Amino acid sequence: MSQPIYKRLVLKISGEALAGGKGYGIDHEIINLISDQVIEILNLGVEVAIVVGGGNIWRGRSGVGMDRTTADHMGMLATVINALALQDALENKNAPVRMQTAIEMRQIAEPYIRRRAMRHLEKGRIVIFACGTGNPYFSTDTTAALRAAEIEAQVILLAKTIDGVYDNDPKIDQNAKKFDNITYMDVLNRGLGVMDTTAITLCMENRIPIVVFGLENRDNIKSAILGKKIGTIIKEE
Repeated sequence: MSQPIYKRLVLKISGEALAGGKGYGIDHEIINLISDQVIEILNLGVEVAIVVGGGNIWRGRSGVGMDRTTADHMGMLATVINALALQDALENKNAPVRMQTAIEMRQIAEPYIRRRAMRHLEKGRIVIFACGTGNPYFSTDTTAALRAAEIEAQVILLAKTIDGVYDNDPKIDQNAKKFDNITYMDVLNRGLGVMDTTAITLCMENRIPIVVFGLENRDNIKSAILGKKIGTIIKEE
């Protein structure tokens, strides 16, 4: 069997990916698919941290006419719902998992403490990060980049509804070109919307590669950590 090329990673799962084909809410088939793949790579000795989005339930920018901070706090709560669903699915498969939130809610999760998170990972536990950074005006993509830097992850796996990075939206432009590899600066200069600019800049400064892929293939997460060519890799030249 091939060996993982990464020892510790952050898996960023967008809210849209969790919704599956329904477009809204949580698709339990997708949750179980992700859980099975996470357990597979955990059994290969990989340390796994997960950051979940909340766009399948609420997006801060959807709060038209609302105070931006209030709308973003609502988005943070949406990530907690997704994180609890994922935690439950993993626990139902007897996986060791801990959930940490950037905003304290001790009745349901641990507060985010970097050293505790790293200790959980060293002990072979999956750690799920919810509530984004705990601050408004920051996306969960930025959270993934920040947590990856903090816990010294070697890569970010970015699971989306699209199977990579394109020069245009493939849902609109049938002739959109997919990149196998692209640099951080090219993503920024082209204005590609794969991640927000803060997240890309954080990854660039900390030299954390990003593997962007879709969840249409049940083995994509495992393939990514084994170094197989899937999706798009964003890194230095």
